[in-house]
Amino acid sequence: MKTCNYRIGIGYDIHKFTVKRKLILGGVKIPFSKGLDGHSDADVLLHSICDAMLGAAGMEDIGHQFPNTDLKYKNISSLILLKKSLEIIKSKKWKIANVDCTLILQEPKIYPFINEMKKNISKILKCKNISVKATTPESIGDLGNKKGCASYSVVLLYK
Repeated sequence: MKTCNYRIGIGYDIHKFTVKRKLILGGVKIPFSKGLDGHSDADVLLHSICDAMLGAAGMEDIGHQFPNTDLKYKNISSLILLKKSLEIIKSKKWKIANVDCTLILQEPKIYPFINEMKKNISKILKCKNISVKATTPESIGDLGNKKGCASYSVVLLYK
């Protein structure tokens, strides 16, 4: 049986807002009165990319690779987790063709920060085909009631 040279992975992450943290998305500090609660910096965008990459490569998810029970990951920048996830998939000879992401949050508006997010992701992944979009949940549910932020990502890998 011939090995498939392309693999697609999907990632999802969600965290609730807290007043005790800074909001970091795509490695960018976003001016806002709340941040996301989590063991690391809780960057849902980068976490969803990590999971999409790892899943496409057939690896265990971000929670297994960087467990929240391990103190060395406490408050770690998710940019570091993204780099480590890339190293994991590269060890299996995978390369990234493209990354497509959607952030879901009622506020704040993040459009002014998207280019910087894309630059951060592109720099680490050594890939220019990065898409970051944002949408609101139209005031529906917990995300629409400003209780948190979620992200979906899709990654295409090739050998």
